[in-house]
Amino acid sequence: MPLIEASLGIAIGFLTFLIIVGYDVFPFILLLAFGLAFYFIVVQKGTVAIKSRGNCQSSTTVTFQDIGGQNIAKKELIEALDFIITSEKTKSLGIRPLKGILLTGPPGTGKTMLAKAAAAYTDAVFIATAGSEFIEMYAGIGAQRVRSIFKKARDLAKKKDKPRAIIFIDEIEVVGGKRGSHTSHLEYDQTLNQLLVEMDGIETDKDVNILVVAATNRVDMLDSALLRPGRFDRVVKVDLPDKEGRLQILRIHTANKPLDNDVDLEAVAQETFGLSGAHLENITNEAAIYALRDKGEKITQKHFIEAIEKVMLGEKLDKKPALKELERVTVHESGHAIMSEVLRPGSVAHVTITPRGGALGYMRQKPENDMYLYTKSYLLNQIKIAVAGSVAEEIFFGERSTGAVNDFNEAIKLAKQIVLSGLSDLGIVDMNKEDDSVSQEVKKIVHCQVNEARTILLSKRPLLEALIEQLKLNEKVTGKQLQDLVHKFSKCA
Repeated sequence: MPLIEASLGIAIGFLTFLIIVGYDVFPFILLLAFGLAFYFIVVQKGTVAIKSRGNCQSSTTVTFQDIGGQNIAKKELIEALDFIITSEKTKSLGIRPLKGILLTGPPGTGKTMLAKAAAAYTDAVFIATAGSEFIEMYAGIGAQRVRSIFKKARDLAKKKDKPRAIIFIDEIEVVGGKRGSHTSHLEYDQTLNQLLVEMDGIETDKDVNILVVAATNRVDMLDSALLRPGRFDRVVKVDLPDKEGRLQILRIHTANKPLDNDVDLEAVAQETFGLSGAHLENITNEAAIYALRDKGEKITQKHFIEAIEKVMLGEKLDKKPALKELERVTVHESGHAIMSEVLRPGSVAHVTITPRGGALGYMRQKPENDMYLYTKSYLLNQIKIAVAGSVAEEIFFGERSTGAVNDFNEAIKLAKQIVLSGLSDLGIVDMNKEDDSVSQEVKKIVHCQVNEARTILLSKRPLLEALIEQLKLNEKVTGKQLQDLVHKFSKCA
């Protein structure tokens, strides 16, 4: 500010001199006004943006105990943070301070919460911002904002008499993308260069240790200079939680909610394979909303089932298909359900002909256990389940419909997985080689599973017809009801 005031004084003095000697000063005044407007609107706006959006906290209520399902990530992060807390001991062993920790993983897995917990664990000043807040169309503004946020972290730490500060940058790929990838202007590169300089510690402050914690789900986009040791020393993978992790997350988010005695959180965790912590929090919230709609005092298992289906598939729709369409949907979903139950008993969680999201009806499977590796027999069975709806339509109506488009896309995807994994008759194939044999093998696999699905459904036609009638009457059938129906017909056989 002293430099700005001095410059302003010189400008006013110069204008006064021009007026005395008789010059027309209007163009100079206009230029001065434009310069001041540019400074206060653009440059100062950038500084204010960092000040207002940077969520400065000397303490935070989020701790590592509040984060479930990320035991490995928490352990690795805590180990890195211990180097900062025990700085005197680490110095005696010749260990340099960590400059940065990069959190990578899918959206909603808890990267921001881990950063906040890190601030609480180290008793550090915490400033949060996003990569997009550094970038402007004006050259140099991003670099100025980087300098501003690091200076703010140092000043705030000194003001609060704390030896350390944490700067959390979400969406780091926006500001830390590979240099040279933005051909329109060099603003991105200048901003990244300034971040590299700040993290490299060319201007060091012995009183305040600044740790940069960044989050991204596109680590492949980051510049290699940003990933080298001395900048981001640790890369912590924050992955989707497993079943035990999902159960921990559900327990945390239901701790303040009244649950009925019939609620089985372990069953909820089992049925939510592939969902992130954010999804699970949303499920608990939606379950509470359903309980409120029912004017209930407690959340029941039924509310959790409804919440799972809403989060996975979307809200129920008001549209009602015509009677003929409804009958076709009933047959289609019954085909999926019977095939799934025959191939893997107890695998059906719910089957309904109530429209939800983009589907006129749906059959939801529940995974037996979290699976990360698949055998050929498992994939072939999944293809049969995918095409069974279309096959059931063909059996009852003599032709298929366009409702099976997504089913066949899924079947083709699974068949490609078989071929590219070397599990087909082609053996090991080159994925980069353009070859029609892969396409032909995929078609052969799908066609073969369609024929096998037809054979199975024809042999189970009485059971299929019974499920169709039950769906017509009730619009939905639970997994337990379907198992009872299968057991009843197996006794008759």
